[in-house]
Amino acid sequence: MIQYLKKGKPAEVKAELNSQVRNTVEQIIRDIEQRGEAAVREYSEKFDRWNPPSLRLSEEEIQACIDSLSPQAIEDIKFAQAQIRRFAQVQLLSLRDVEVETLPGVVLGHKNIPVNSVGCYIPGGKYPLLASAHMSVLTAKVAGVKRVIACAPPFDGKPSAEIIAAMALAGADEIYVMGGVQGVAAMALGTENIAPVDMIVGPGNAFVAEAKRQLYGRVGIDLFAGPTETMVICDDSVDAELVAVDLLGQAEHGPTSPAFCVTTSRKIAEELPAAIDKVLARLDTAAVASVAWRDYGEIILCDSDEEMLQESERICSEHVQVMTRDPDWFLERMTNYGGLFLGHRTNVSYGDKVIGTNHTLPTMGAGRYTGGLWVGKFIKTHTYQRVLTDEAAVLIGEYCSRLCALEHFAGHKEQADIRVRRLKKTA
Repeated sequence: MIQYLKKGKPAEVKAELNSQVRNTVEQIIRDIEQRGEAAVREYSEKFDRWNPPSLRLSEEEIQACIDSLSPQAIEDIKFAQAQIRRFAQVQLLSLRDVEVETLPGVVLGHKNIPVNSVGCYIPGGKYPLLASAHMSVLTAKVAGVKRVIACAPPFDGKPSAEIIAAMALAGADEIYVMGGVQGVAAMALGTENIAPVDMIVGPGNAFVAEAKRQLYGRVGIDLFAGPTETMVICDDSVDAELVAVDLLGQAEHGPTSPAFCVTTSRKIAEELPAAIDKVLARLDTAAVASVAWRDYGEIILCDSDEEMLQESERICSEHVQVMTRDPDWFLERMTNYGGLFLGHRTNVSYGDKVIGTNHTLPTMGAGRYTGGLWVGKFIKTHTYQRVLTDEAAVLIGEYCSRLCALEHFAGHKEQADIRVRRLKKTA
């Protein structure tokens, strides 16, 4: 029997988008549409106290950011990017163009074509999330996107050297220091000095997420993103402290980040609250993580692996760590999640920062119908068709004519009929 020993706030509360956020974002986007860069600068000044002569960094300014970092920091960034590039290239190889003759004289195919331009938003107001530069800029470049631009807010009153270096080393073609709704809208809509892009990707706060939602349709996006979510599925092969660390390691993202412990171990379930308090005492981010655990943390005690699977499928968490004796049992059976982290030797932080998979993953149950950001998100699959012989055109045309008649589409029918009339004599 499944027992809910600790529950978070109801899903309705977590899913509800504050109307003030919606209205604020709508006003900012409308203003930027009407006034362009002047509006972008006003919001940059208002929200980030940032209004430099140019929002775009020069090559010299970018190099200065790179030069300000230690050799170890540069090496670490390059190592992470090498892992992400390697896996993205493997993913790219899984995509292929196809062409097949489905009937004599009828050729169908598809081509995988990269999006022409992408804007990458890198969060940096609260934490300088340089890993998001790897995940978006680098992956887009591996996919073959011709123009990749990136922006991030200032950090402590100046460009974040770490983020800028990561953007540049990942291959960004243009780098801007601007954040929030104004940064997303400037890239999507364009200004006097920024050519608009075809697609916006990257995580962000509630305002950034809402901006992407409102701009979707005019540009493509990677996915709709809510607060970071994490789940640990475990049995008594691990201990409560390890579970607490892995839950709080993601809860520190924000005070509304859900964290779920789903376990068959009553010992872990009962010891976890004290372990959470013990781990919080050594985290500099305890003020945030403690609120997330208090309001959105859950402990779910199950009798079997089957019950843990049932709960994980229902919750559909963004990150799912499986620390059981047989994690592959869950890999074979799970269908609803963002990313899986199998066994006690790995964890979400590895995936977030360095191991090679992409950390932009579906939240709020979206793992039921989409995966996360990957090379394929930047690639459009376009079909084409070719009819090689008069005989094939007549054969397809006669079927098409009758089917159009069933739908009462006279114009469609005539497109088929004219070819049948002209080509049947020679077929």
